[in-house]
Amino acid sequence: MAVGSRPFEGFPAGARAIAIPSVFFTTVLPRIDDPAELVVTVYFFFAHARKKGQPRFLTYAELAADESLAAALRSQEEGGLRWGLDAAVERGTLLRLAVERDGQEEELFFLNTPGGRRAVAAVKAGRLELANVLPEVGAGREPLPTIFALYEENIGTIGPLIADELKDAEERYPGEWIEAAFREATNLNKRSWSYIAAILRRWEAEGPDYEKAGRDTEGDQGRRRSLAGRYRNLVRR
Repeated sequence: MAVGSRPFEGFPAGARAIAIPSVFFTTVLPRIDDPAELVVTVYFFFAHARKKGQPRFLTYAELAADESLAAALRSQEEGGLRWGLDAAVERGTLLRLAVERDGQEEELFFLNTPGGRRAVAAVKAGRLELANVLPEVGAGREPLPTIFALYEENIGTIGPLIADELKDAEERYPGEWIEAAFREATNLNKRSWSYIAAILRRWEAEGPDYEKAGRDTEGDQGRRRSLAGRYRNLVRR
């Protein structure tokens, strides 16, 4: 332990959690022997979970500007971020995509998941335009509650089985839908994942019909009762 450093006092109750695929610990982690690759890979899961919108990716500029990641790499040789990213891409943990913006090349990094692979393929085929979702140059990271944070705040502790379901839902549905579905369920006092998942499935089939947050009038009471009955039937199917 470094001189003057204090031991970690432990994780607080209700600390936010993120999901990391179990195959990472059984297949990928045992093969990593470079500290920079390990730091970059593990931190990427955290930063990726905080991203807003779809498709979800991180640019090299965002990672290079991340103070927490820089602190974690401080003990490594100069260029640790580049080395760690290159190693993760070579291993197949991350996917790299080079795009051009304002005449300059920009590197985007995706997790090598089904969603990440579909996004990269869509961009290469010209079916997906990233111009509207690329972060502004020099913009800071925008804090956003992840599906895991929303679950802990509105339902409770995340178990291993539900974590896999949450991860799948996060890749399948837009972030705005997920936040709105949690809000809808909370307004109806239906705090269960099965209820929220039913809302998302219905929106996927019929399109979202949620309203913006902040409305809680008497006229909304009847609508909420009607929605409660509708989603109750979906959960029972």
